[in-house]
Amino acid sequence: MASISSLGVGSNLPLDQLLTDLTKNEKGRLTPITKQQSANSAKLTAYGTLKSALEKFQTANTALNKADLFKSTVASSTTEDLKVSTTAGAAAGTYKISVTQLAAAQSLATKTTFATTKEQLGDTSVTSRTIKIEQPGRKEPLEIKLDKGDTSMEAIRDAINDADSGIAASIVKVKENEFQLVLTANSGTDNTMKITVEGDTKLNDLLAYDSTTNTGNMQELVKAENAKLNVNGIDIERQSNTVTDAPQGLTLTLTKKVTDATVTVTKDDTKAKEAIKSWVDAYNSLVDTFSSLTKYTAVEPGEEASDKNGALLGDSVVRTIQTGIRAQFANSGSNSSFKTMAEIGITQDGTSGKLKIDDDKLTKVLKDNTAAARELLVGDGKETGITTKIATEVKSYLADDGIIDNAQDNVNATLKSLTKQYLSVSNSIDETVARYKAQFTQLDTMMSKLNNTSSYLTQQFTAMNNS
Repeated sequence: MASISSLGVGSNLPLDQLLTDLTKNEKGRLTPITKQQSANSAKLTAYGTLKSALEKFQTANTALNKADLFKSTVASSTTEDLKVSTTAGAAAGTYKISVTQLAAAQSLATKTTFATTKEQLGDTSVTSRTIKIEQPGRKEPLEIKLDKGDTSMEAIRDAINDADSGIAASIVKVKENEFQLVLTANSGTDNTMKITVEGDTKLNDLLAYDSTTNTGNMQELVKAENAKLNVNGIDIERQSNTVTDAPQGLTLTLTKKVTDATVTVTKDDTKAKEAIKSWVDAYNSLVDTFSSLTKYTAVEPGEEASDKNGALLGDSVVRTIQTGIRAQFANSGSNSSFKTMAEIGITQDGTSGKLKIDDDKLTKVLKDNTAAARELLVGDGKETGITTKIATEVKSYLADDGIIDNAQDNVNATLKSLTKQYLSVSNSIDETVARYKAQFTQLDTMMSKLNNTSSYLTQQFTAMNNS
């Protein structure tokens, strides 16, 4: 007898549909697991979002947690020939500055010109030689060793430049088939050069030079000179045209000689104010993240919780971080005359929890009481100050063993367990469905045989009655 190709064909029963319904019912056992998997996956993503938002707030908090930020100044000059800028510690005031001499870098060139830059200039019978360059400002002379085939103008240039010593070597084409080697030091008399070549008389005859006596086989193209200036009646001399310590905190860039230029340094609250605004914006963005991750959508009694709820609704991690940061707003611990942020123009909305800035009040505080505002927000930078305490809190939250990482580890462990559970239940379902199918197939076959027997007997009885 031919096998039955489809359930129910032999028995005329809806076994195929019955198996489909039973399979669907069995797979319903997976639904609670997949729901838990989805919820925990959403949690994992949410913790990542929380961590990212917290890191952005940490960046803004770190930027504000700098005492120098509240000591910022800005400088201006009455002439473009004297460029000025300030760093922390620059004292506000007015300076009369004259520049009588610019710093210059010594430049030496070979007296002899050469037809090619690849010609070996040293004694070819010598296997090794050393170019020694001494400078007053250098503790040890610069020593450059050259092998037998390394005495061409190009090789000498490359060897000096590769030493990265502050001495630059270049090749100048004077005219067709005439080249010179030029050496240029950093500016200032401390960088004047005394050059000798040990182990190669021929090369020494080309490169030797003594700046103390202005004698030798090279020619001085530019003489080394120091910058000379007068600041408020004080004569000052420096090796460079960039002067960073006269006065301290003020950087002068000398480009030309000037007479009686006026440099004015004034207090600049702009950087501190911008940092405070960025800090407030970053915190408010963090509050938005808190709200989004813990959002609750109301449902009718008896209905399931809305899938529009935040993934971390009711989560203790978010609550801990929220409470921990907010607690520091009133916990400066500093000796500032200001005890609360509201006194400097920063208040917190009672409903949303976001911070708001009273721009006029903050501007006035930074203008009149900069030190007190700094003390409130920054403190000693170690234990006191609002941003200092927040920095400690946030660092602990973001640590490798912090509450966020621990929460993520727990969720990952749960997901791993759910995966095992899903596979176990899925295998159980497959076995159950296979058993149903085998039983239905057996039933179908049996019913088919019974139907065939019934038909046969009916035919026999009919034949007997007709005879």
